[in-house]
Formats: sequence, C-alpha cells, structure tokens
Amino acid sequence: MTIILIATNILAWFYQLSLGDRLDGFFATYGLIPAQWTLAWSGRGDLFVAMVPLFASLFLHGGWMHLIGNMLYLWVFGDNVEDKLGPTRFTVFYLLCGIIASLVHVAIDPVSPVPTVGASGAISGVLGAYVVLFPKARVLTLIPIIVFLHVVELPALIVLGLWFALQFVNGMVSIGLDTAGMGGVAWWAHIGGFVAGMLMVIPMRRFR
Repeated sequence: MTIILIATNILAWFYQLSLGDRLDGFFATYGLIPAQWTLAWSGRGDLFVAMVPLFASLFLHGGWMHLIGNMLYLWVFGDNVEDKLGPTRFTVFYLLCGIIASLVHVAIDPVSPVPTVGASGAISGVLGAYVVLFPKARVLTLIPIIVFLHVVELPALIVLGLWFALQFVNGMVSIGLDTAGMGGVAWWAHIGGFVAGMLMVIPMRRFR
C-alpha cells in the first residue's frame, strides 16, 4: 500500500499538470478550504461539497518539491509502519491521520480562504507512528557542515523529534498571522497528524 499511495500521488500530480490554466479552479474545488468547511458545519454551506476535499486534498500537491519531499518521507518510513499494521489497517490509518491533520488546520485557522493540499498531514501521522514503533532505529541523514554534506546514522527519535520541534515552533509563530492571499506550510496539520499517528498506531497494530 505504501507503493500504491506513492503511485497515486504521482498520478494525481501528472493530472494536475494536464489542467494548465484550470488548476486554480481545481484546487478551489478539491483543496481543503478552512472557511468553506467552517461555513458548511455552521449550516451555511454544502456539507458534502466541504467533505470531499478532506480526502481529495491528501493526494494533491503544490509543486515538484512538495511532491518529492512528501513521497521521500513516505518511502523511507511508510513500509515499516505498514509491516506492523498490515496493508488494510495501514491505509485506514494513513487516511485517518490525514483527515485529523486537516481538521486541526481548520480549527487553528477557521476563516482562511486558502486551499490546502498535500499528503503532509497523513505522512506526519506515519512519522509519529514510526517514533512509537521504532524508537531505537537509526536513519541515514544528510548533515550540512560548512559547504559539505555528510551522511551519518542518527536515531530516528532524534531525527523525527527535531522535525516535530521545528513544526511546533513554526506553528506557534504562525498563530494569528493573516493567511489571506498567501501560500505557505500548514504547520498545525503536521503537528496534528504526528500526534494522531502516535496515539492511534498501538491500538491499530497487529499483535502477533
């Protein structure tokens, strides 16, 4: 399922490329827009229209680097988590983490008109699960020292712990900022997905 999810995201990206000038309208329909979601739940909008992007937005990306970065993290960490959950549970886990991450983003910035896209929230859940399941695993990591890159093995707990700390700091800084007309990173979606992954992985894992 890890490979299928990666392939699905890549296929969705090529479909986006085929849209040309229609891409903005596509994002407006299938990207998660917090303001639209807030209106729908207050009874002033179409709830079904607001719910479709909860799933669809998890397979859309804003650029090559956005796609490649997300797929790299999913490739490195996803298969190990899938081994512990099994393919069916892993798929449910992945989607639930993505949905929870999106809802956390909506809760933090409920009136934002900016469409949110990307698998980052779901993949953050995978990272949270990895920390719980494999705290002693070591990850090959590129470390920039002056002008050179060095490859070292670091404990996953340190690598992903620092990653989460970065998300949290940026998330705190972003609170209260006016995002209208802006792009950017949904920091709180990453935080929400990571915490959701840590909490859900043990109840969902296969015990054998």
